[in-house]
Amino acid sequence: MLKYNSLLAGKDQQDCLYPLIFIAVMKKVYLSVLLVLAYHCGMAQLQQPSTKPNLAQQAMIKRGYGMFIHFGINTFADVEWSDGTIPVEKYNPTHLDPDQWVKTARDAGFRYVLLITKHHDGFCLWDSKYTTYDVAASPVKTDVVKAVSDACKKYGIQFAVYYSLWDRHEPSYKNQDKQLYVKYMLNQLTELFTNYGNICELWLDGGWDRKPEEWGIDQVYKLVKQFNPACAVSVNHTIVNEEGKRNFTVPADMTADNKYFFQYFPSDFRLWDPKIITRYDKKQYLHAGKSYYLPFEHTLCISDRWNWFEKSAQLPVRDLDELEELFYWCTDNDNCLVMNVPPDQTGRIREYTALAAIGLGKRLGLSLTKPLPKNGTFISALKPVKASSVYEDTAHRYEGTSVNDGSLESRWAAADTLASLEITLNPSDAFNKISIFEYKDIKQLPDGFSQVRLPRIQEYAVDIMTNGEWQTIYLGSAPMGDCKVIRLPRSYRASALRFRVTKASAPPSLYELCVINKVIGD
Repeated sequence: MLKYNSLLAGKDQQDCLYPLIFIAVMKKVYLSVLLVLAYHCGMAQLQQPSTKPNLAQQAMIKRGYGMFIHFGINTFADVEWSDGTIPVEKYNPTHLDPDQWVKTARDAGFRYVLLITKHHDGFCLWDSKYTTYDVAASPVKTDVVKAVSDACKKYGIQFAVYYSLWDRHEPSYKNQDKQLYVKYMLNQLTELFTNYGNICELWLDGGWDRKPEEWGIDQVYKLVKQFNPACAVSVNHTIVNEEGKRNFTVPADMTADNKYFFQYFPSDFRLWDPKIITRYDKKQYLHAGKSYYLPFEHTLCISDRWNWFEKSAQLPVRDLDELEELFYWCTDNDNCLVMNVPPDQTGRIREYTALAAIGLGKRLGLSLTKPLPKNGTFISALKPVKASSVYEDTAHRYEGTSVNDGSLESRWAAADTLASLEITLNPSDAFNKISIFEYKDIKQLPDGFSQVRLPRIQEYAVDIMTNGEWQTIYLGSAPMGDCKVIRLPRSYRASALRFRVTKASAPPSLYELCVINKVIGD
């Protein structure tokens, strides 16, 4: 050590540094070559047809549960969509607090935050040098994208961005040369991916306004992967029935591998906002004769009114029972869920809304160090069902078997008010939980998106067949809500379960009736 130190003194020190510098430079060159090779290998892996999750998909599946944040100029106009003409001065949060948003996400057990950076109106939540329709031109100039990104680092959760392809404000969007607007998007996405740290997901929307090939999705995908190969990228309405045709299929129909096709290629996951997949969801989808693995990411509103942007009026949130069952459904089978928890016009998430999200996380026992919890064993799935009556409709089918087919798109509808159905069970299978999703009549609200759901079933009973006799184990004397969860304090075994409607305002209808064995700790 003394000899080494003596060489670093005076002229000897200078002479000695040359070979050390050369070695350091060569190490950097070697490392750079390795990184480039690793990047291109990663890109090749991302692009290859595969029956297994790629790098981005593996990271996405591991995240599993995120918080969507709809906030922007629409928040201050009480609308869901706008056309890019709302004056920028309208954006004026009085107590803007992105730290509160992300802290809420952390406390609620979300693993990532998905921020609306630009909606269809074109208003940007960051200071973009490519437009004047952004926060920098508004009364409150805080760079919201930076504030949320910084808060994600602070609270130890990941950061994702939503970016609308459709832009109703930007002049280049209307140019006949579609590449001009693609370049605009690439410039803005470069700003997002170079100035705000690691971005784990890019959620693209609004693709219906142009032909799929006019959006430059391949250019967007390539750009994003240059910044982060593990960033998952997709476009809303990802999959279609026929290749090259905009003939959509709902996610609940995606029950066969290699049957449906990419509309937007390349993509890392499927989106159909706000549809819900079947419990028998499949993962292989086709493009140009090759098969690709694609998980599904669900989007739900915490709002009972299905509003994405918060309104000036206080609106109720969903019941915890419904949120819990939707969580289980949407995160099952290596799929993901982002739940929208929007700030209001003050720039804060309302306390009762934040508490609902946190309450759900506490009930589920969510932790960054543990896998996402599961619902239990569905002992009624695909079992024989007998309905007392079925509503006849030439355009739709409403059989009793719809209540246990694993789809929230299909439903049983009765022909009369006092109706019932029976599900055959295996008498050796134990159960201690029943969840019921009721179909409700819908009243649309003036904004064109929000809605009020009106129940039909007012009173009902649940019976089980044991020793040749029916025994009532639950009697409901009030409307069941959007999702009724019956947690039984003891386990039962039965050869059949019967659901009886004893009072209703109209012929009852159910999406799903699930008989579940929920093991403590699941």
